[in-house]
Order: sequence, then C-alpha cells, then structure tokens
Amino acid sequence: MINFRTFSFIAALLLVSACATNDIDDIEVPLADDAYLLYEKSLVSMRSGNYQTAIKGLEQLDSLYPFGPYSHQAQLSLIYAYHMAKDSESALAAADRFIRQNPNHANVDYAYYMKGLTNFNAEIGAFKALLSADAAERDASTSRQSFADFAELIRKYPNSKYAPEARQRMVYLKNRLAQHELHIANYYMQRNAYMAAANRAQYVVENYPQTPAVGDALVVMATAYEILNLPELADKAKNLLKINYPDKAKTL
Repeated sequence: MINFRTFSFIAALLLVSACATNDIDDIEVPLADDAYLLYEKSLVSMRSGNYQTAIKGLEQLDSLYPFGPYSHQAQLSLIYAYHMAKDSESALAAADRFIRQNPNHANVDYAYYMKGLTNFNAEIGAFKALLSADAAERDASTSRQSFADFAELIRKYPNSKYAPEARQRMVYLKNRLAQHELHIANYYMQRNAYMAAANRAQYVVENYPQTPAVGDALVVMATAYEILNLPELADKAKNLLKINYPDKAKTL
C-alpha cells in the first residue's frame, strides 16, 4: 500500500511532467548560450553602426544576465553604444554605474576614459553645432568636466593605455578654457569694466600658463592697468610681454 509521502512525491512528479508537456513553449529560461548569442548580435549591430539596436540588445543582456559571464563586457559596450548614439546622459550614467559597482575591475579605466570623452564631445553636439559663436564664447562647463574626468583617469591609472590620449585631449581643453577666460576678459574691456578684465586676464596667466592665450591676456592686463592708473602693475605686464611675447609688446 502506498503511503502518503510516496503518493505526494509521485503526484508532484506528475504535475511537473504535465507542466513540462503543456507549457514548455510558453516558458523562457535564460541560458548561458543565449547570453553569448545576444552579446554577439549586439556587437555585430555596433560594428555595423546600428547603435540603437545594439543598445536594446545590451540592455536586455544586462537585465537578464546581471551576474553572467558577459555582464561586465555588456556594461562596458553599453557605455560605448550610448556614446556613439550621442546619448551623453545615458553614457555618463552607465560609466558612473560601472565605476561604482566595479571599482577594482581590470577595465574600469575605460569607464573613466569614456566619461571624459563623452563630455569632450558634448559641446559639439547637434544643438551647439548650430551656434554661430566661436567655441571660446560658448559655455565651458562640459570642457571643465571633461578635463576633470581625464585628470582623474591619469591620477588613478597613470599607466592606462588610455592615458596618452587623455593627456593630449587635456592640452586641447586647457587651451580652450584659457581662450574662454580671455574672451570674458575682452568682454569686460569692451564694457569699461577694467578691473574685472584685468582680474580675468590674470587668471589666465596664473592658471593656464604655456597656452596661446597668455600673450593676449598680458596685453589686456597692461592696457587695463594703464587705464586704471596702476603704473607698477602695467609695467610688470609689459615687461613680461617684452620677454616672452615681443611682437605683442609692440602693439601697446
């Protein structure tokens, strides 16, 4: 005679068998092979420039397999896909998320690099590209953030393979920021705010040395100090011009 435990076990087996027979086509079970195929399909889409399709696949992969063997690759690829799709906000959020969740990952330097690159390219987006103003006249907040991102990469990972390019981009950004400050100094000069102009020009000289803007900043300082009847400061600026930028000194 079958006891109650045996009967319960057989009944459970029959129930599982029935479910497997009747509902198997309706059940989606994530498999490792599925993760691989989804990741490969996403990479193919990225290589062909179809970034929106790649993003959908990578987001699905990240959602279905958050701890799978392709999770980290998917998250890093997603940063790049967002960046190439010009979705700066999502790219930065994805990079910050990866850094926060994987601070010791072997490729975390890539996330730092992509943060800098995304902010670097933000100012030449579709909207700002339509502006007729010179780049130095535009808002410089994204340039400052990009400079800070690259600086953080170099500080934490000086030997990263992305460090040399980051340093090159920082040179450009430094010149861009110096030119931006010089534009503001000239703006003050045009409105007879001479002390404000001199202070802004001095900021260029002190914070962005060895940039092309320094010579013009010294011209602003010398001119503003003369108008303000501050001969000692004016002479100091002129002497620096004569030593370092003799051609510009002749214009005074």
